[in-house]
Amino acid sequence: MEQLIIILAVVVVVVGGGGTTLLVRTRARHRLTRAPDRTALRGGTTAAASAAPDLAEGGSAPPDVVVSPAHPPGPSAPEVEKPPPSAGRLVRLRGRLARSQSALGGVLLGLLSRDRLDDETWDEIEETLITADMGVTPARQLVEELRTEVKVAGTRDAEEVRSLLRAQLVVQVGVDLDRTLHTTRHGDRPAIVLVVGVNGTGKTSVCGKLARALIGDGESVLLGAADTFRAAAADQLQTWGERVGAQVVRAGRDGADPASVAFDAVNQGIERGVDVVIVDTAGRLHTKAGLMDELGKIKRVISRHATVDEVLLVLDATTGQNGLRQARVFAEAVDVTGIVLTKLDGTAKGGIVVAVQRELGVPVKLVGLGEGPDDLAPFEPDAFVDAIVGG
Repeated sequence: MEQLIIILAVVVVVVGGGGTTLLVRTRARHRLTRAPDRTALRGGTTAAASAAPDLAEGGSAPPDVVVSPAHPPGPSAPEVEKPPPSAGRLVRLRGRLARSQSALGGVLLGLLSRDRLDDETWDEIEETLITADMGVTPARQLVEELRTEVKVAGTRDAEEVRSLLRAQLVVQVGVDLDRTLHTTRHGDRPAIVLVVGVNGTGKTSVCGKLARALIGDGESVLLGAADTFRAAAADQLQTWGERVGAQVVRAGRDGADPASVAFDAVNQGIERGVDVVIVDTAGRLHTKAGLMDELGKIKRVISRHATVDEVLLVLDATTGQNGLRQARVFAEAVDVTGIVLTKLDGTAKGGIVVAVQRELGVPVKLVGLGEGPDDLAPFEPDAFVDAIVGG
C-alpha cells in the first residue's frame, strides 16, 4: 500500500537588536492508504513532531514555534547572571517573612502569657488563628493541644510559652511532609515541571525564579511558554531566560495550541539534553471549564514523551479562602504535587500554609517572599514558625 506525505517547510532567520530567533513553520498534508508510521512522523524536526498532539487531540494545524537562544548575541543582549544557590534561602529571608507574621505571633504570645487563662482567652486564641487563615479544624485542634500542655506545665514564663506554641505550630505546618522538588533527569529525559494557577498570582514570575534557582544549583533549564493566550507571558518568560541563560520555546503566533507548545518544549529539552523543562500554562479564570480541559490536555501530551515530575500550583497567599477555592478546582483537573505560595511577605496570614495543605493533602514546597529575582525559597517549616513566634 502506498503512503504519500508532502511536507512544506519554511525556515526564517530573524535578526534584531535582541539577537537571532529561529522561526520554523511546518505544514504537512497526508494522504494515507494504511495506518501511518508514527516513528516516521516523529523522525523529522521538532517542529514537525509538534503536529502529533494537535492531530491526536482533534486540533488543527500546529503552531509556529519560536526557539529563543539561551545567550542571544548582539550589543543589546542582557548580561547572563550567575544566580546564588537555593539552599538556606528561607533562613536568609526570614526577617522579611517575620515582618508580616510577627504580629500573629505577638498576639498569641500575649494571650498565652496572661495571668489567668480562662475559656474566653482560649476562644480569643482560637479566633486569632482562624483569622490568620488557618481554618477552623486545625485552629481548634491546636488550641486543644496547647491548652492541655499549658495546664500540665502550669507555666506563664514567656520562653516556655513560646516553646510550647512553637512546637504546636510546627506540628500543624507539618515537618514530616516530603517537600522535595523532583527535578532529577530520567536517563536521557529531562525532569518536567508543570506550573499552573490563575492569572495575577505571579505564576510566570515563579517559572522564571525557579529557573534561576535551579541554574544556581548547577542544573540546566529550558522554559516552555505554553500560556499562548497572553502575549506578555511569553515575553516575560523570555526575559527571564535571557537573564540566566535558559532557552525558551514559545509560539510564533497568539492563540496557538498550548499543548503543542508544551510538546515542542519537551522535545527540545530531550534533544538538547537539559536537566529540567519548566512549562508555564494559561491562567484564565479558574471557573472556566475550558481552561481545566486545556491543562489536562497539556499533561496528557507531555506524558507521551516524558514523565511529569511536578505539577506546582501557584497561589496568592493574600487571597485566603478564595485561594483555597482555586486550589480545589485545579486539583480536580491535574494531580497537583506541590504548592507555591506567593506574596507571603505582604499582608498574607501564615495560617494559609496549614489550610492549603489540609485542603489538598499536598505540601507547600516553595514560597515567594518579595519581588526580587532570588526571593523564591524552598519552604522550611522550622524557619517559617520561627518567623511567627521569634527565635
